[in-house]
Amino acid sequence: MIRKLLEYVNLQSEIENFDEIHQSIEKGIIFKGTNLWILVFAIIIASVGLNTNSTAVIIGAMLISPLMGPITGMGYSIAINDHVLFRRSIKNFTFAVGASLVASTLYFMISPVSNAQSELLARTSPTIYDVLIALFGGFAGIIAISCKNKGNVIPGVAIATALMPPLCTAGYGLATGQLNFFFGAFYLFTINTVCIALASTVVAQLLKFPIRSNIEDIRKKRINQIISVILTITILPSIYLGYKLVQDEKFTINAQRYTESVSIYKGNYLLKNEIKADKKQIHLIYGGTSFTDEDKKNIIDRAIDFQIDTAGVKVEQGLSFEPDQKDKNLIQENSLRQEINRLTILLKENELKTDSIKNRFLLGKQLLLEIAPLYPQIESCNYSEGFTYSKDTAEQRLKTNVVIFTLKKKQPLNAKEKDKIEEWLKKRLSTNLIMTFFQENN
Repeated sequence: MIRKLLEYVNLQSEIENFDEIHQSIEKGIIFKGTNLWILVFAIIIASVGLNTNSTAVIIGAMLISPLMGPITGMGYSIAINDHVLFRRSIKNFTFAVGASLVASTLYFMISPVSNAQSELLARTSPTIYDVLIALFGGFAGIIAISCKNKGNVIPGVAIATALMPPLCTAGYGLATGQLNFFFGAFYLFTINTVCIALASTVVAQLLKFPIRSNIEDIRKKRINQIISVILTITILPSIYLGYKLVQDEKFTINAQRYTESVSIYKGNYLLKNEIKADKKQIHLIYGGTSFTDEDKKNIIDRAIDFQIDTAGVKVEQGLSFEPDQKDKNLIQENSLRQEINRLTILLKENELKTDSIKNRFLLGKQLLLEIAPLYPQIESCNYSEGFTYSKDTAEQRLKTNVVIFTLKKKQPLNAKEKDKIEEWLKKRLSTNLIMTFFQENN
């Protein structure tokens, strides 16, 4: 069975002739004649696509771009110890990058449209996910080059790794003087370059491509150390940016839930909310009756229930419907209408509270339906909410979720299973303030 499995994943029978692979990679690193013109056209197409925010045009530029050739050549030449091919790959790669930056910078300098569209912004914040895309895209690319049956893998790799758009975005940053755009986009391009080259090196060694020249062990060790340093410098920032992306997304979700819960407050409607996930800030602007300082404090304090730091929440009165004291006659004429509006708002608030209470009563049933298939010995679930008070700070209270599971007789849960259930409840209820009890049904 193992032998049969190995036959399925074995690539040796499909590998192209090594000399033909070498010639194909050599041809791909050259930027003159056909490849040079294609590079120029791809630069212009990608720049126009980014400028007009056209996804289809950008994909077209990725498909025809020959930038992947010298990158694959660098990784391949390292694996086979071909120093001449490596220097040629570096030379042509540097020329291609320089030409792309110059052309895209000139285009954006003369373009009448200077606003950064979504396609441009998407290339300025690389993360660890871009590392994975480039790495596995590079694996697919070098395997496709090495095998007889190439199919449509190489065009797909060109789209996935997206080498041309980040370069053109870097040109946009230079043209508009926005260096944060330049560094973000060029870092994304660097990630793609290093990971594709690394994938080419690894696959070429695994497939045992013939070594073109022998080198000393000391020099080989030094090359491996240099590669390790380059990889570390390239990947570490993306891990941090990926973590920050996850935290920002989590903050955005909690902030949206929070703003929905305070959309109406004592006759005031939330007119506008601004969520800045990167700064962990929320700006709320209301319209309606005037706010007191106590009202603003109550709205801000609700953020704690959604795991949001209250220091980042700002509440403002954007539009007040309170009548001017000078217009007493107008107040008398509209007093009845205002009272009707006030009562209508109170009814809506009461309906929201009633719906919230009903949903809270059903939560225990929902928890039981979700967990019972995983732990059949759980017969029932009791869910309630309470407040925990501290004797040191009597006015402060913490909302606590209490969950009691009743188990079938003589079918206990072990400590590990209980820990798993408690962790699941914390994620399910989006809070760490949980008290979980397990009792056996008599």
